[in-house]
Amino acid sequence: MEGLVIKNTGSDYIVRSQQGDFPCKVKGNFRIKGIKSTNPVAVGDRVIFDPLGGYITHLCDRRNYIVRRPTNLSRQLHIIAANVDQSLLIVTVKEPLTATTFIDRFLASSEAYAVPAILIFNKTDLLLPEELQYLDALEHLYRSIGYTTLRLSALHGHGISPLRSLLSGKISLLSGNSGVGKSTIINTLLPGANARTGNISSSHHKGMHTTTFSEMYQLDTHTYIIDTPGIKGFGTVDMAPGEISHYFPEIFRTARSCRFSDCTHTGEPGCAVLAALHSHLIAQSRYDSYLSIRNDISENKYR
Repeated sequence: MEGLVIKNTGSDYIVRSQQGDFPCKVKGNFRIKGIKSTNPVAVGDRVIFDPLGGYITHLCDRRNYIVRRPTNLSRQLHIIAANVDQSLLIVTVKEPLTATTFIDRFLASSEAYAVPAILIFNKTDLLLPEELQYLDALEHLYRSIGYTTLRLSALHGHGISPLRSLLSGKISLLSGNSGVGKSTIINTLLPGANARTGNISSSHHKGMHTTTFSEMYQLDTHTYIIDTPGIKGFGTVDMAPGEISHYFPEIFRTARSCRFSDCTHTGEPGCAVLAALHSHLIAQSRYDSYLSIRNDISENKYR
């Protein structure tokens, strides 16, 4: 029987089919069939399963997926979700502050796996005038690159209607640091979902994990959202140093004018990217993120 994986709880999965939802496990030999990940099956996967035995027996072809490095710095990747139409990164300017490096790593990974990305700026009701100016600058930066952005106050329901329009008819991944309000957004979009919400740590002003495993929610017949565990770091994977610039659209476009085709944009003569950086046509924060990923890969570090 074919079904859709809608929830992952470690080694257990919930698979939805026309006959209902079924708890399933993965057979032991499934993990050694060339799948180099901590989770061979992910939320969003279509699978063949045995409803009587409760086992997933076959993984159907994926059209895409998005991954991160596990927190234990393993060489194996962790598949966050599969077969998604778009990824939404929930960003907050305060309580907690989402670092631009984190944003850029997520966007680069989305680009690498051909998943369109959207930035959702939540908790805008908390912002003071100077913080709103910073938000204005962030939105201007990412919109100028070509990304869609949206302001939201999920707690008060502001921006929910345009968010519904962005989600309509698609399978969307929701990701972000712990505490940015993913579960509140889900509960606002789908009353009765009962996604767990948490508080911000008073000592570190960072979110505390409330979602432990990925889960898919159905908003209507053709609209799904996937909630993922809050992540503190985002390590990019499977990128060769020479490919990293491809996943920064403004750097990739500018690099066509570099003197050397294999320019690393770190000091070569005739580098159009460095010239654009010095002319403020490429943001320093984006260039720093590019270097950060290059350094992590060259030093074999993952965050």
